[in-house]
Formats: sequence, structure tokens, C-alpha cells
Amino acid sequence: MDDFSNKTVIVTGGAKGIGGAIALAFAQAGASVFSADVDTEAGARIEGEAASLTGSITFVDADVSQAAVCQELVRQAAGGSGIDILVNNAGIQPLDSYLPAHELSEEAWDRILAVNLKSGFLMSKYTVPEMRKRGGGVIVNIASVQGRQSMKGVPAYAASKGGMLSLTQQLALDYAADTIRVLAVNPGTIETNLALESVNHDYEALRRSAAGAHPLGRIGRPEEIAAVVLFLSSEAASFMTGEYVNVDGGLMAKGAWAE
Repeated sequence: MDDFSNKTVIVTGGAKGIGGAIALAFAQAGASVFSADVDTEAGARIEGEAASLTGSITFVDADVSQAAVCQELVRQAAGGSGIDILVNNAGIQPLDSYLPAHELSEEAWDRILAVNLKSGFLMSKYTVPEMRKRGGGVIVNIASVQGRQSMKGVPAYAASKGGMLSLTQQLALDYAADTIRVLAVNPGTIETNLALESVNHDYEALRRSAAGAHPLGRIGRPEEIAAVVLFLSSEAASFMTGEYVNVDGGLMAKGAWAE
């Protein structure tokens, strides 16, 4: 694993699931991680899990759909010396929002877009000046295969993830001259609470569905997403920007995967 000692990292949605795995991986590699989330119980747990690691995790109770909250989170993490890595991972897909567009409420649309997409804009907006203090940095956006090829009943989620992929490319162009690389990861089905909620927490149903859909025949693990995020954030990926990586068990290689 790459050494991220002396690196400052922010992970939004960083208390559990994919975000929690990313935060722990960075802390294991020596980084000072600020894990932003609205789940305070999970935040306390992840701080405890990191206590024996080389790096550290500081939990921050933060709804990153709000500009003032993002600004304060960045100020706290930067500590006057800058930020090296930002992982925009915060994302929601409430169970009652699996609806076609004509049935989805405007409030649900606005909330999903605010958490899944606007937060990425806000966090990047306030983090880029801090990265410039360091002479560069990396932004990794957690998008989704849904941003490339969608399915029925997820108009807001699909739009937010497609928007995140476009934002990734656009930011990469704006900030390449500042040595700030911007990349995205598209997870397939990963064993998280978000995925379990979509099948009423029936893990076996989720496992069977993933096994049937993904060519590798199984569901993905949060740690497998974290490993790719650390690679993209490392010097080994220093010539990569404006690109996305599918971590999906071969899902997108199938073409029309959504039934």
C-alpha cells in the first residue's frame, strides 16, 4: 500500500459503507483523515476502529449538501496548511424514491441531487484553494455504473451520477494547470446499507441478484473500492486525470445489463 503519511484527506459520507472503507484505508496508510457524515454513531465507531492505525480518523458531523457546512469542514481539515486529497463519496437513494419521474416528488429530486451532486461541487469549490497551498492534489468522485447506463425507477440518482462523471471531466480541465488531478470511480453492486435497503435488507436476495448480474458472479466489497481510490490518489496514477474507472465485476462489459 502507498504511504500517505503527512497527507490530509477528506472523505464525505465517510463513516460507513464505501466511504468508511476508504477512510480506514487511508488511515491505515498513514493519512490524517477527516470523515464527514451525518451518522454520528457510525462516526464514533470508525474513529475507534482507526485508533490503532498509523494514521488517524477525525469524525465531523456534516451535511455536505450545505455550503456553509462544507466551508467549515474544509477549514477544519486544512488547519491552515492545505488539503491533499478529497473523496466525494456522499450519496443517497432513499427507498421511497425508487419511482419513475412522473411520480417522484420535487423535494425528493432536490434532496438526492443536493447530496449526490451539489456536495461534490461545493466540496471541490472550497477544497481547491487549499490544495493549491500544497502545490496540487487529487479529487476522487464516487459516481456509479448508473451514471453510464441506467435502470427503471431511479431518475434522480441516475442524473446525479451522470452529472458527477461530467463534473469530473470538467474539473480536471480547469485545474490541471494547478497539478490537481480529478478522477471518478463507478462501483457496481457493493455490500453496503444503501444496496441492502434496495432489497429490504435481504442480504441473500442481494447476493443472488449480484451473482446473476455481475460476470464475476458475486457482490463487491467496500474494501475493493477503497483500494482503487488509494491507487488513483497515489503517484502511481500521476498521469491520470479526467477519467473514470469501473469497479463493477464486469457489469459494464455486458452492455445491456439492467432488466
